[in-house]
Amino acid sequence: MVDGLKNPYRSARKQHFLMVKKSWQLYLFLLIPVAWVIVFSYVPMYSGLQIAFKQYSIRDGISGSPWIGIFNFEKFFSSYQFSRVLKNTIVLSLYSLVAGFPFPIILALGMNAMLNSKLKKTVQTITYIPHFISTVVLVGILLRVFNARIGIYGVLGMLFTGSYPADILGNANSFLHMYVWSGVWQNMGWGTIIYMAALSSVDPSLHEAAEIDGADRFKRVIHIDLPCILPTAIILLIMDAGHIMSVGFEKVYLMQNNLNLQMSEVISTYVYKVGIAAGGGDFPYATAIGLFNSFVNLTILLLVNSISRKVSETSLW
Repeated sequence: MVDGLKNPYRSARKQHFLMVKKSWQLYLFLLIPVAWVIVFSYVPMYSGLQIAFKQYSIRDGISGSPWIGIFNFEKFFSSYQFSRVLKNTIVLSLYSLVAGFPFPIILALGMNAMLNSKLKKTVQTITYIPHFISTVVLVGILLRVFNARIGIYGVLGMLFTGSYPADILGNANSFLHMYVWSGVWQNMGWGTIIYMAALSSVDPSLHEAAEIDGADRFKRVIHIDLPCILPTAIILLIMDAGHIMSVGFEKVYLMQNNLNLQMSEVISTYVYKVGIAAGGGDFPYATAIGLFNSFVNLTILLLVNSISRKVSETSLW
């Protein structure tokens, strides 16, 4: 009885060993990126994260600096900036996720339903192009278009009202919407690539059977295409949830000014300012904030993955 239970495991291990032995060249190639990640990611991480728990000085180095425990974390949690940057980061990230996540799915379903191949390729090209615009150029476009005096927004306001409109670039609430919807416009088309690949694997016989049963194109999209890409959408949603606290630094920093700082100061820009731009170079404090940010991201990722596994039986692991 025991041997009967052990034999399948032994057989599986033996089969796995034979597979590795047969394709040992591929596993040898795999060692190169694994070694690269270990040397350039995990080794620096081990030594670099210690700065968050030490009173670091360049003269003494990381190992020679005195240990101060969780002082930098307590300093951040008790800072008046803590609640503001945490709130701004969560609000901006959740707004971006809620606004941007459905559009690639809707666009992919719409393009997949197009019967005219030329129109489909045209829509794909037009929606893909914004993704290749750099962050600096995109923010430059926003600043030019929405400038209250020399931009299109200001010129049209002067034309129709006879006076310059309100400066929305300096409005904290406007910053939130401009950041999110410009990101949706830029990445919506590129985000359809994975969904289009998933839709290409849908069995055509399902559509043929549904069409025979009298289902129109819209019903086939809802009842066939959408359920087929749902596992892919859930996986991408889990991965996006793991970046809730990681709002992109470059775009926020370029759009930031003294007038919208109330809503635009997020954890990434705050880390940059206290770590480098402030002049003092408080590296331990900045490292502690970054470590806290990564810990929250990891916690959210594990939580969302666990919920998804229980509710939909689809998860990363």
